[in-house]
Amino acid sequence: MDVIVIETRQLGDRSYLVHDGSVALVIDPQRDTDRVEAAARDAGVAITHVAETHLHNDYLTGGFELAKAHGASYLVNAADPVKFERQPITDGQTVRVGSLTVRAVATPGHTHTHLSFIVDDGVKQAVFSGGSLLYGSVGRTDLVAAADTIGLTREQYSSVRRLVEEAAADAALFPTHGFGSFCSSGPASGAGSSTIGEQLTTNHALTDPDVDHFVRELTANLTAYPSYYAHMAVTNAGGPGPAELAVPESLDPAELTRRLANGEWVVDLRRRVAFASNHLQGSVSFEYGNSFSTYLGWLLPRQEALTLVGSHEDVEHAIRDLSRIGIDSPDAAVGTDPHRLAPRTAVASYPRVGWDGVLAGRNPADTVLDVRRADEYAASRVAGAVNAPLHELLPRLDALPAGRLWVHCASGYRAGIAASLLHRAGRDVVHIDARFGDAGAAGVPMDMSHAHRG
Repeated sequence: MDVIVIETRQLGDRSYLVHDGSVALVIDPQRDTDRVEAAARDAGVAITHVAETHLHNDYLTGGFELAKAHGASYLVNAADPVKFERQPITDGQTVRVGSLTVRAVATPGHTHTHLSFIVDDGVKQAVFSGGSLLYGSVGRTDLVAAADTIGLTREQYSSVRRLVEEAAADAALFPTHGFGSFCSSGPASGAGSSTIGEQLTTNHALTDPDVDHFVRELTANLTAYPSYYAHMAVTNAGGPGPAELAVPESLDPAELTRRLANGEWVVDLRRRVAFASNHLQGSVSFEYGNSFSTYLGWLLPRQEALTLVGSHEDVEHAIRDLSRIGIDSPDAAVGTDPHRLAPRTAVASYPRVGWDGVLAGRNPADTVLDVRRADEYAASRVAGAVNAPLHELLPRLDALPAGRLWVHCASGYRAGIAASLLHRAGRDVVHIDARFGDAGAAGVPMDMSHAHRG
């Protein structure tokens, strides 16, 4: 048995191609299936089976299209209310994939109908745990419904314990989530690999002897998750269509100017440093990188037109990333010089500083705006800072304090997005592009007392 990992760092997930040298099973494929197909070609194997551990909340699956394209059996829990043909599979059922035996194990918790798969080649085992048992933690349990969270957390505790009992201690563990995905919860270890035996001694879901304590701890640490999650499971149950990955013809300057003048969402993919120094008036900054699609999908209205602006490479990558969360076929203006892209549109800028710049230039009447999550802010903050988490910023624009806003986050990335949204709305902003962890050492007064919310 060979396991090939197909990593999607942008969403913190992994898909897997499991094969015996001739035929392969694909587990939890992302919507852009060309990566899986390339891995199968390189391994010289045929894809005969595709399996889902659950109806995913954080991305659109490629399983439906992949199975259709290869005439493969599509293994989906018999209890999942899907609208397509599948090979229903239930707890304890086994399927042969060449010389491999694949056994389904019911592991509810992340969802009600979650399955894990134990794959055995007669010598060794591999466990594909989806959003159940992760490295050091488990999948979050609050994505189905608030009323179900406590019950699902209890089920998650029981499920992972059953899973480790059914698998060999030396079995390699391959979760789908836990690599930065908002689908993970608790103190995930950040490890790149693990075994069932290692998890028995390091995973809090397996080392905590008190289910009530586990439930309290896990649910207390659940933080905000992207709003687009509400659309993913529903679309996955219907069978998403193929990803449209082609870069469109670049918009001409007149059309880009019209869109900016009409207040449409024009997203600049360049680095936040470049954006702060010069950008098209009315555009917003979502620097292309691993967090790009998560925050864009979280913040911008799904039903409104979207135009990407950036290099051909960044636009191409952004289109792929957005397709994974169901944002299809955005328009684009390819290029990195704002003056040439829309010569008749004003070019704007705003200051960008480090913590030393805050100390040297901030007027006491100015507001420090912290756009980290509420839990981050509660743990430690700049003295007097107002908290408006990035994912809440657009609805709260009118409630923010008047005057100049000095905007920071944990690293500078979220603050770059926030500063651009505020600037687009006509606010006087300064982007603090610095690590929050360095603020105290730089001499910025810190506060551990009462939290200030804007």
